[in-house]
Amino acid sequence: MTEEVNPKAYPLAEQALTSKIMTLIQQAVNYKQLRRGANEATKTLNRGLSEFIVMAADAEPIEIILHLPLLCEDKNVPYVFVRSKQALGRACGVSRPIVACSVTIDEGSQLKSQIVSIQQEIERLLV
Repeated sequence: MTEEVNPKAYPLAEQALTSKIMTLIQQAVNYKQLRRGANEATKTLNRGLSEFIVMAADAEPIEIILHLPLLCEDKNVPYVFVRSKQALGRACGVSRPIVACSVTIDEGSQLKSQIVSIQQEIERLLV
């Protein structure tokens, strides 16, 4: 894990947070609370449905997802980068690499407490 990460990919989740995020994403797939891909993530942000956004730091070119942090800041939605789009794709339950995904809001969700704790950890990274 010593490969160079694009400096634009900020904030980057460290290993412990990355594994928590990946676990939550896998559960969000089962609860239908996940939107995969940069376009879908953009839609959930614009519609105010997004809990937080996860992006891959190794997206090529990184500019394809750099509109998301700006949107997130406008809408006060936490966002974070993980190192690998391949790992993000696996967590999302597909075999393809995924550059961005959005965990969506569901009022009666069992994932609410986990989502809130991860949002707080992401916000600590942003400070």
